[in-house]
Amino acid sequence: MNTPAWTETSIVYEIYPQTFYDANGDGIGDLPGIIAKLDYIQSLGVDAIWLNPFYTSPMKDAGYDVADFYGVHPRYGNLDDARRLFAEAHARGLRVLIDFVPGHTAAEHPWFQASIEGREPFKDWYVWTHSAWADGGEAWRAKMVHGMTPRNGNYLCNFFAHQPALNYGFAQPDQEWQLPVDHPNVQKLWAEMKKVQRFWLDLGADGFRIDMAGSIIRQDAGHKAIRRFWRECREEIWEADGRQDVFTVAEWSWPKAALSGDGLHADFLHWIPSYQTLFRAPEGKAFFHRKGQGDISAFLKDYLDHYEASRGHGHICIPLGNHDMSRINDGQSEPRELELVHAFLLSMPGVPFLYYGDEIGMRQLPDVVPTREGCYPTRSGARTPMQWSDELNAGFSSAPAAHLWAPVDNAPGAPHVAAQEKDSNSLLQRIRHLIAVRGSEPALRASAAFTPVFAEPNAYPLIFARGEGADVALVLFNPADQAVEGSCALPAELADRAVGQRIAGTGAVTLRIAEGRLHWRAGGVTYTIVPINRKEA
Repeated sequence: MNTPAWTETSIVYEIYPQTFYDANGDGIGDLPGIIAKLDYIQSLGVDAIWLNPFYTSPMKDAGYDVADFYGVHPRYGNLDDARRLFAEAHARGLRVLIDFVPGHTAAEHPWFQASIEGREPFKDWYVWTHSAWADGGEAWRAKMVHGMTPRNGNYLCNFFAHQPALNYGFAQPDQEWQLPVDHPNVQKLWAEMKKVQRFWLDLGADGFRIDMAGSIIRQDAGHKAIRRFWRECREEIWEADGRQDVFTVAEWSWPKAALSGDGLHADFLHWIPSYQTLFRAPEGKAFFHRKGQGDISAFLKDYLDHYEASRGHGHICIPLGNHDMSRINDGQSEPRELELVHAFLLSMPGVPFLYYGDEIGMRQLPDVVPTREGCYPTRSGARTPMQWSDELNAGFSSAPAAHLWAPVDNAPGAPHVAAQEKDSNSLLQRIRHLIAVRGSEPALRASAAFTPVFAEPNAYPLIFARGEGADVALVLFNPADQAVEGSCALPAELADRAVGQRIAGTGAVTLRIAEGRLHWRAGGVTYTIVPINRKEA
């Protein structure tokens, strides 16, 4: 596997900085607040943190509109705070990944202002048409922003209109305004964005989550030019100057294109239609829903397609949630349901990413949560303050409630850390146990083999094996609220084994291997993880 060795047993905890912990009482989370909670993060058993952007920004997209790649927005702290955060995390055995946003900047960025003015080399660092009357044609006009600058041209936006797209070149230019990837000024942008990465690694960061990683080069059939850029980053930055443990994970969501073995280390798989059938299909028709009306087969087909194509080249990461999705506790509200879906996260191949607050079952808030800084529904309801206690503002901030960046979940029964720390059977403690199991079992390592055993259309349970040789575990999930019973043939390499003692699970589940078949009986909303051992001769 062409990935850092530490990722084999790693679990990454995502932190949305403005809603994690407010150390200075202004209502907005900050870097000193994250430092103050590092002991809690360490206690979870995770190995790394992913921080959403904290760069200097006009905050029209909550920091994904960067105005200075080398600065920290004052509301979060300063560069000394970032340096201290990296050092304090390392002292606790935690690595820190930061968000790298390579595809665009804020319109307020000095580079874009210089590009408007036509100054070298910045005039070519963004994608502009050659005339204000040229909209780029049918393929481009929907993303072209017209009449917003004095430059005689229209610029391409990458997401929101205030986020002009950086110009890494066109792999196959076919219009006069499209520059090739080897254009001298385009190559100067490549060099600058590599410099940004080197800056943060030198400051103490351990890697990057890369925003929209597959979109930076256009008209790139086969993704050759995009993979070339990430390969150069790996050779010149990530593995240069004695570095061996830098880790990168892409927001590309197409692992068989993203993971070539010599560039990016991992890719999320969540922006494909079949992902929605896992947890978020409407009307309770997700596979992981107690109604038992889901179908695992569409997702598994897509997953195996990417898994087989990318195996040995990098990790596929399947998140339960993140800052761009509704929380997993949105229709799956019982602790046993939430434990079960986390067990799925922590038993699949790849590197698990855990979204802050999911470990205590924080709830998705309704779409009435105010939109702020580009956080439209459903994002806004998933980015609310971390719930630490039953004190003021759930222990997030000492500021008046009206000053908080987002409202706290004040509904009766809202979960919080303090209560779950005292309850040995709480969701928090159950997830801590699952994290420990993940880290200690060789069969559950990131690159350990994955073998579907029972995954039939419109049927429950889901059963798969992890590992090979002496270290193999069977994993069964029955999210449906009704018992299931059945049997199936086992792959030959698993048929002559004996079921061991359960190492994680909930509810009544029995597994038995006889005459090359696996027999099971599982109650409603149950799962189990058990080793299967070779029979002694």
